[in-house]
Amino acid sequence: MVEYRLDATFHALADPTRRGMLAHLSLGEKSIGELAEPFSMTFAGAAKHVKVLEGAGLVARRKVGRSYMCALKPDPLAEADKWLKQWEKFWTVRLDALEAIIAADQREKPE
Repeated sequence: MVEYRLDATFHALADPTRRGMLAHLSLGEKSIGELAEPFSMTFAGAAKHVKVLEGAGLVARRKVGRSYMCALKPDPLAEADKWLKQWEKFWTVRLDALEAIIAADQREKPE
């Protein structure tokens, strides 16, 4: 189940418009129209992006009168961060080893 959530999270984050929408939602609850505005897109276009974000569990949507209000749900981002951190450790070890090889090579070269 975690892998599906990660897939949905990374799919949602793959689009720059959706990342921008999440950034706007980090400042507080917004209507779909407010989310559409900075991207010069239609309400329908923004609603499709919100649906993807909602499907990934990154956004909660509720109806207030005639408007749909959206709020950020950061838990899937924490799961993605946890998954990425394991790879950060992997690459840190690899890059440290590469740095040591380069430093040793430079010490061996005559000037």
